Amino acid sequence: MWSAALATRNMLQGGEYDAVVSFGRFLAADVVRCGGGTHRGFLERMGRAGGSTRRLWQSASVYHRSVLAIERRQFQSLHLKKIIAVSEVVKRDVLANYSVPENKIAVLYNGVDTRRFHPGRRGEQHPGVRERWKIPANAPLVLLVGSGFRRKGLDRLLSIWRSPKLADCYLLVVGADARMTQYKARAEALAPGRVVFAGRQEDVENYYAAADLVALVSFQEAFGNVVLEALATGLPVLVSCEVGAAEILAGDLSDGVVEGPDDPSELERKLLRLLERASDPALALRARQIAEACSWGEYFRKFEKILVDACGTPAVGRVA
Repeated sequence: MWSAALATRNMLQGGEYDAVVSFGRFLAADVVRCGGGTHRGFLERMGRAGGSTRRLWQSASVYHRSVLAIERRQFQSLHLKKIIAVSEVVKRDVLANYSVPENKIAVLYNGVDTRRFHPGRRGEQHPGVRERWKIPANAPLVLLVGSGFRRKGLDRLLSIWRSPKLADCYLLVVGADARMTQYKARAEALAPGRVVFAGRQEDVENYYAAADLVALVSFQEAFGNVVLEALATGLPVLVSCEVGAAEILAGDLSDGVVEGPDDPSELERKLLRLLERASDPALALRARQIAEACSWGEYFRKFEKILVDACGTPAVGRVA
């Protein structure tokens, strides 16, 4: 990590560049994209959750100390002209942990492929995915997409899945986890046959098409591309307030934001409310409209403006 950071800095010296953009842990950048929040903030949250043993390990870890040292140099660099935060949550995180002027931070939400993720797929792919995983055609289906199940909020969902009100609901999990065996055993004990683990899937767009709603009740999520992919497919989303993409939800879709994700009653109540409205064409249209405002075309137009502003001169070429 250090060799890459230092080698990149040395390589850039003397080069004629309009702007140097860092998407990782590199030094001497004009623009730094902060896609996952600050490492300092992440360690603070993990330390609170893990207790004194976790905090002691973090403070002794050469890896974590190195990441913090590089991060500090990035945000304190004289070269730095702009930080791109993927959400207001990340912007607040940067301001809370580093002495960066607020006007140096631009919020730019991630983009989504609105052709790959499209409501038109719902009629085409709905039967195939359900048949493959033995999920009844008319059963309410909640989809969770992501790896690292604990952080993605699977434990929170499993805590309500034995509720009588969810007796007919299925949960389809797409992704991987080192503790997959334990999760499968726990799910089978809680809701036999109604929690399906599909593993990683290359055609994930077809899984969105088969679902009624998508859940991402993470306890830490700087943005959450899953939310955009669901909206682009015309699906409502159930998200915890810790998910940065919750900021883009408007109108009735904001009913899916769970303020107390560790409160099973609120989680269950909001999930059931969304399922009741999952087939509402107006809700699907609003979801699609939000996603289209975050298409890759819109993303790169905004990204280009940030680069031009950082350079202080008109761009010679275009970002595409």
